[in-house]
Amino acid sequence: MNYNQLFEQIRAKQSFLCVGLDTDVRKLPEAVRGEEDPIFAFNRAIVDATAPYTVCYKPNLAFYEEHGAAGMVSFERTCRYIREKYPEIFIIADAKRGDIGNTSAMYARAFFEEGLVDAVTLSPYMGLDTVAPFLAYEGKWSVILALTSNPSAADFEMLTLSDGRKLYEQVLMTASQWGSKENTMFVVGATQAKMLGGIRELVPDHFLLVPGVGAQGGSLSEVAEYGMNSHCGLLVNSSRGIIYASKEADFAEVAGQKAAEMQVEMAELLKKYL
Repeated sequence: MNYNQLFEQIRAKQSFLCVGLDTDVRKLPEAVRGEEDPIFAFNRAIVDATAPYTVCYKPNLAFYEEHGAAGMVSFERTCRYIREKYPEIFIIADAKRGDIGNTSAMYARAFFEEGLVDAVTLSPYMGLDTVAPFLAYEGKWSVILALTSNPSAADFEMLTLSDGRKLYEQVLMTASQWGSKENTMFVVGATQAKMLGGIRELVPDHFLLVPGVGAQGGSLSEVAEYGMNSHCGLLVNSSRGIIYASKEADFAEVAGQKAAEMQVEMAELLKKYL
């Protein structure tokens, strides 16, 4: 999926919602626990309920890798289901890979050769060698960590360099030159929303993946105010606030309602800023 196709999906659905499929077996409702593959059964129900309101799904690999080969089967089944039933929806593998050489090339093959996902989250700590193998795949995206919202992000990301810039700003400036707005986006935590104005000066056209809205306390309206560009340029992720909104048999219905509520708010913000 290219830049304009992603923007067209946002305009068509009047939504820039990304639903995080952080599927923790310890939090699954009883309604799916007896299924042969409870993770996939849960994901399928969530996807069917939220698909009208979202343009993106983001399965977090940690929740699948925890279960070894069986968990990766659940991940693959989930991605294939989305691909087959909702082919217009963007899929990000939240894997946070960050290696070099043949290892990085193998990671890129693992995610992109089968066409299961459109994008992978990556750590840029070791530089271009980390990202280059992923950029070699036409139509695929590298989602690069830039300014995260975890408490210890300041240990590195907020360090001041000799020219006065923060380290995260250097990451944005350098990594934006590795690819283009067509194949590179950046992770910026929603709890850092007021810093999005400065980030937009460095990467005015790129998409930003913004986690932390909802359960983590980030403000959707502030994210839009400071971060939206002429093509929206935002994918705002909500995980727990949607998929675990109910632990009862109505979990999928309630998830759909929560996604619909966010879509309504996003439609108003698109109208305001685009």
